[in-house]
Amino acid sequence: MDKIIDKIAALGIPGLILLVMISISGFAGAAAITSSLAILGGPFGMLGGIAVLGIIGLISRSITKYGFENLLMATAMRLIEKGHTREEVIEAINRLLISRDLKNRIIKIIEDAFRKLTNGDKDAEPQST
Repeated sequence: MDKIIDKIAALGIPGLILLVMISISGFAGAAAITSSLAILGGPFGMLGGIAVLGIIGLISRSITKYGFENLLMATAMRLIEKGHTREEVIEAINRLLISRDLKNRIIKIIEDAFRKLTNGDKDAEPQST
């Protein structure tokens, strides 16, 4: 059992997610892995599930390396640079199924990013860098 745990731990967060999906699949063996990957992949099937696990791995490594708030700030700034308004970004955050505290924290970071890009002028359009 220790060998199995070591192999799953080597996969990191994606391995943990796959393990949970396998345990709730209701199947055993290869059928559990196949159905779990297919569920994760949605309309893209097993290959999509493998891609989703890969993306989760990249995101989790990035969060570990740079921190959640730094990645969120950079993403918010990029959305604003691409022409999204502050209101559009905040509206999208408010639609997420996350706690009110986390929403407020994210919105504060977005407003800080917007302020940074507009040099503090609340009504100004973001300036291109």
